[in-house]
Amino acid sequence: MSKSYSVAEARAHLPEILDDVGAGKDVKLTRRGQPVAMVLSTQKYEMLQSKHTSFGEAYRAFLRRHTPEAIGLEPDFVDSLRPREPGRRTS
Repeated sequence: MSKSYSVAEARAHLPEILDDVGAGKDVKLTRRGQPVAMVLSTQKYEMLQSKHTSFGEAYRAFLRRHTPEAIGLEPDFVDSLRPREPGRRTS
């Protein structure tokens, strides 16, 4: 769980907040009891800003690198995962 400081408290505890963030903890800042900001490490921020691969892209890349047989699956297993007919109709 992250620590929480009011903005006024944060001014007085900045060195402690930076130590916590440097140790990998997130710190929540509040104003009048309402959350207004999160302080997090540069490493975590950069990870959040990086482009993430979608599940579909990662799955297709996995299938290009590995055959079903090589990972212990039947040859037709991948094709059987999803029916090819159209999905149900919604209104």
